[in-house]
Amino acid sequence: MLNWKNLDTLASYEKLQALKGHVDLAAVLSGDGAAKRVAEYQVPMAGGLSYNFAAKAVDDEILEALAALAEEAQLVDKYEELYNGAVINTGEKRLVLHQLCRGQLGEDVIADDVNKREFYLAQQKKCADFANRVHSGEITNAAGEKFTTVVQIGIGGSDLGPRAIYLALENWAKANGTLKMQARFISNVDPDDAASVLKSVDIPHSLFIVVSKSGTTLETLTNESFVKNALTEAGVDPSRHMLAVTSETSPLASSSDYLAAFFMDDYIGGRYSSSSCVGGAILSLAFGPEVFARFLEGAAAADITAKEKDIRRNPSMLDALIGVYERNVLGYPSTAVLPYSQALSRFPAHLQQLDMESNGKSVNRFGEPVDYVTGPVIFGEPGTNGQHSFYQLLHQGTNVIPMQFVGFKKSQCGVDVDIQGSTSQQKLCANVVAQIMAFACGKKDENPNKAFSGGRPSSIIVGEQLTPEALGALLAHFENKVMFQGFVWNLNSFDQEGVQLGKILAKRVLAHDTDGALRAYSDLLEI
Repeated sequence: MLNWKNLDTLASYEKLQALKGHVDLAAVLSGDGAAKRVAEYQVPMAGGLSYNFAAKAVDDEILEALAALAEEAQLVDKYEELYNGAVINTGEKRLVLHQLCRGQLGEDVIADDVNKREFYLAQQKKCADFANRVHSGEITNAAGEKFTTVVQIGIGGSDLGPRAIYLALENWAKANGTLKMQARFISNVDPDDAASVLKSVDIPHSLFIVVSKSGTTLETLTNESFVKNALTEAGVDPSRHMLAVTSETSPLASSSDYLAAFFMDDYIGGRYSSSSCVGGAILSLAFGPEVFARFLEGAAAADITAKEKDIRRNPSMLDALIGVYERNVLGYPSTAVLPYSQALSRFPAHLQQLDMESNGKSVNRFGEPVDYVTGPVIFGEPGTNGQHSFYQLLHQGTNVIPMQFVGFKKSQCGVDVDIQGSTSQQKLCANVVAQIMAFACGKKDENPNKAFSGGRPSSIIVGEQLTPEALGALLAHFENKVMFQGFVWNLNSFDQEGVQLGKILAKRVLAHDTDGALRAYSDLLEI
């Protein structure tokens, strides 16, 4: 039987607190056993990746305490409940089934008299069949010409995940001859966003995907109208150029305004929806259904590793537990995500939503206030750009900020040049190695301005190359990390009430139903 308890009521948490400051990171990474530590503090991941945590301020004693915390908090048991169809989203009284888009992890999940795995597979097949018909020229514009571009209209989880994934695989697809269509994204209700995208594409040869589960998202419907107006002005019928990704009960589901509609359901939250048709439609059109299937395979393999009870065989749970130790015992407020891959330029933005929208909570699953800190602030940029930006604060600022590096041995494009005895890729990898050691070990100097305290923890996820399988595994790793941390903190990581209040007030402003400061701010912006 599962027990949903607050972190500060667990005996293992009390023992973990006694180990605060137990490890001198600079000493262990500069001592005689440093090379052995780097080799041993590594866990295999799915997709050919590995999670190396040698530069984290943990040792075997702390790992043993974290394992005890995982067992007492019943993390793997709660995950099993989730994928077998329990009502884990207590706020909205919903199942949580995004992993089911990727594979059958346990029992059949029947909801609303439907086998949900079969439902998700049917929608994936529908996306794949449509994409193949577009690529073959069976589905064309009114002039009988092939579509060359696909544009996704959505915001939040309907934009951040699919956009990050597309950008991550665009150059890989070009190098491997699988880029079928260019993809673009419109998210912001700012008219400059839609106008900029529309000016960059050939409108008569573009498909537009409207993504809204409810069919009522203000920003998305506004941008849809913007696009429809542009299509009409271009002399084409919008209904021949538009698709919908929505729920079966939304107003978009059976509208004649769309060439086709692909369905998701209430059991998949927006920030977890890239594995559903939210990502499947645009990624299958852009790269081909086979590439999207490979991405799902990598994610499914990562989901399987999350079932392991041994934290040294479960990288997402280990990553989560170390994060809890850093947040709740060491008191670190933030985490920086630092991919040393330009292809992952928007991945930190996706992880920012995934983590902060999921675990940015101050009440537990039962609506009771918690007396401990929960989700950290997530931010990041690709290396080496970040080194010339905010790394100054990471190295010498007053706050210690843990870091999550991601690096690959090979580039995606296979194009490089040897300059001064090393290639660009070697220089990139040399930089990430140097940063890990500089953060951990620091540097003594008589000049305080040039002294580095060190002791700044990081981990790195390493892969051979950023492929669809590796990307799927990377995405699922972080999804599962966030899930496990939510379990530890006794949160509901699957609702997002924090985004609702602003929407309600915005509608009041647009309806001129305002007074006091709300009216004053409205007047300030001449609404």
